Amino acid sequence: MASKGDYYDILGLDKSASTTEIKSAYKKKALEWHPDRHKDNKEEAEKRFKEINEAYQILSDSSKKSAYDQHGHAAFAPGGAGGANPFAGAAGGQQGPFRYTYTNTGGQGSPFTGFDFGDPFDIFESFFGGGGFRQAKQIPRYSIKIDFMEAINGVTKEVNMDGKKKKIKIPAGVNEGTRINFGSFTLSIDVTPHDVFERDGDDIYVKMTIPYSLAVLGGEIKAPTLEGKEVKLKVRPATSSGSMIRLKGKGAPNPHHRGKGDQYIRLNILVPEKPTKKQKNIIEEMKKEEL
Repeated sequence: MASKGDYYDILGLDKSASTTEIKSAYKKKALEWHPDRHKDNKEEAEKRFKEINEAYQILSDSSKKSAYDQHGHAAFAPGGAGGANPFAGAAGGQQGPFRYTYTNTGGQGSPFTGFDFGDPFDIFESFFGGGGFRQAKQIPRYSIKIDFMEAINGVTKEVNMDGKKKKIKIPAGVNEGTRINFGSFTLSIDVTPHDVFERDGDDIYVKMTIPYSLAVLGGEIKAPTLEGKEVKLKVRPATSSGSMIRLKGKGAPNPHHRGKGDQYIRLNILVPEKPTKKQKNIIEEMKKEEL
């Protein structure tokens, strides 16, 4: 038992965490370490994924959580303070509320790739008509790759499924890994990264490089937005590298509700790799002033 990690540490929680906080932390960690998102290091991801499931199964159950808080992992050792091991008999030795296996049966000429696994992505089915943490129904599961802006704005795709053409409407605001339950099948969304915009939840980030003189003296810049229009922004004097400007409500739409996230402009200061002689003289003068 000494080799097991602390369940609270695994989920990034403290012992005062509420049921809602435990569930939220589990969703975040399970998505972060799902093996399908770490194909270059699947062995480590599977290990983390199992630990996360195990931690959630204990901390989400009030009686098991109480036993763990009092006795730690020893509470679930055979003959220990908490009785028998709660994970005994799990299929394939896999622990936690979810099980998964991997298949790849997508046909040629189709944008879909077949899947057959139950995993934490099922939690997203709740806001598209699914059942949250219930046992997933045995229905076909597919994935489709769409562009970043298609995920932001929503899109209708005509696809070939089992030899039949079908139009599928994907709502605005879906993200990488989102699962949509269409009733007769489930669709997993893969999103192609954008060259300019980066996404974190509903928030959008844009990196912009400004000259040193602008950072020192202040001024204006033009920044791109998801709407396709540039906006003028004021840069305050004495702006340091890494500063961010917030554009409220300019982020990605949320498929749960009508709200939008924010957009952040992260400012980096350009330092010339090979300054000209004139630039060097100016910097030397500045150096003297600093003394």
